[in-house]
Amino acid sequence: MRKKFWLILALLLVVPGLLFTTSCAKKTVKPDTAQTDDAAKKAAAEAARQAEMEKERQKALDEQRIKEERIQKDRQKEAAKRAAFENVAIYFDFDQSTLTPEAQGILKAKAEFMRMNPGIKVTIEGHADERGTNEYNLALGDRRANSAKGFLISLGVSNARLNTISYGEEKPIVSGQTEAAWGKNRRCNFSIH
Repeated sequence: MRKKFWLILALLLVVPGLLFTTSCAKKTVKPDTAQTDDAAKKAAAEAARQAEMEKERQKALDEQRIKEERIQKDRQKEAAKRAAFENVAIYFDFDQSTLTPEAQGILKAKAEFMRMNPGIKVTIEGHADERGTNEYNLALGDRRANSAKGFLISLGVSNARLNTISYGEEKPIVSGQTEAAWGKNRRCNFSIH
């Protein structure tokens, strides 16, 4: 009877233990695929939005760079035109203030530049070579500057935009007592202000 007792006791303890362990087994939780898919879609959408914003920002930077380069080129062109305007003088024959055909061509180009740049004012500087008295050369430089001014006015440039000054023989561009040197000093220069 003792065996039976132990057998029953073992069965009473073992059977509920088995039931308890099988009922408490861990259940595997399946991830919610809908939530995972939504999170992945949101992350992908955010990444696409960030990429599009970066693309737009880069495009704006490129457009700004191109615009600045264009402005810089325009400024360089304008500076070159201004330099050409100021660096091209007109020349006169000995003891003359009459404009040569070459001087008239140069003045036509200068008048066109002034029409394209209505805000600028110009000083016309009259010069003479060293032959003659100071007073005579100052008067000759004045006649030369006024001759150029009159021609520009006849081409439509406003009188208010033009000033004249005579330096006579005071500012030679070439020194020397040769016809070539004197020819370079019989001139009108133009300065923008």
